[in-house]
Amino acid sequence: MDFWKETRFVVTGGGGFLGSFVVEALQKRGAQQVIVPRKAQYDLREREATLDLLNDAHPEVIIHMAAVVGGIGANREHPAEFFYENLMMGVGLMHEAWRAGVKKFVSIGTVCAYPRITPVPFQEDDLWRGYPEETNAPYGLAKKMLLVQGDAYRQQYGFNSIFLLPTNLYGPRDNFDPASSHVIPALIRKCYEAKQRGDSHINAWGTGSPTREFLYVEDAAEGILLATEKYNDPAPVNLGSGKEISIRDLTHLIAEFVGFEGEIVWDATKPDGQPRRMLDTNRARESFGFQAQVDFHEGLKRTVDWYLSEGHISE
Repeated sequence: MDFWKETRFVVTGGGGFLGSFVVEALQKRGAQQVIVPRKAQYDLREREATLDLLNDAHPEVIIHMAAVVGGIGANREHPAEFFYENLMMGVGLMHEAWRAGVKKFVSIGTVCAYPRITPVPFQEDDLWRGYPEETNAPYGLAKKMLLVQGDAYRQQYGFNSIFLLPTNLYGPRDNFDPASSHVIPALIRKCYEAKQRGDSHINAWGTGSPTREFLYVEDAAEGILLATEKYNDPAPVNLGSGKEISIRDLTHLIAEFVGFEGEIVWDATKPDGQPRRMLDTNRARESFGFQAQVDFHEGLKRTVDWYLSEGHISE
């Protein structure tokens, strides 16, 4: 427990969806020095703001989760923004963290970094065997550069940087904005609003045939903190549940949980994205003992229940 109590942490993106759960998990472990920088005060795209953060906080460990993210639609509309802002935040922060003597840098990457056609389950060694899915390649490659940078800084400077690859996350407090949300919150909101209006059907993107793997947000936070404490190697590590579900089955399951009984109409003119996604999770289990605990049906039910009870109220 001394590691948690005596270490000064900076958690970028700590006010966001995943970040808020990581901060809570840190506090449950007894961490007493957790700094969560806000964009209004520390715009990490700017070098001076990054230097201010490091000078003010004096962190020993940085968990870098700040990111500009969204679903397929948002990635298609803002590819330059997603590339530039994610790249500049991460690269500048890691460089200045090394210069400031930070002991450990934990980069949170993305499953979007994997090549479009990757054997399932995705193994970490497959990361460089092709170009990512075009709809989210700028975002995926910007995050992937932190793996390259961390490896280079480790080789030249002995800098302790690790790189984690979470799969698609879900859970309470997710982003339910239809303009920028990922598939699960987007479908929950769509089904809820259609039910409220009494609609006879909803339109869903694509064919419904692609598969996705989902990791409950509390499980993801646990995996990140286990790696923060125990993992110090350069090799990237997947964080996932090891299970996949088709978008079609997912949509019907969400409709059932929300109580929407209308028809689901698939719009094949919209992109499906990557055909399949599921991660090989052996390295995380063997390296630092991480294994997802929350069953997908249970986690999805918790997410829907949270949205129905309080998530839609603030919209």
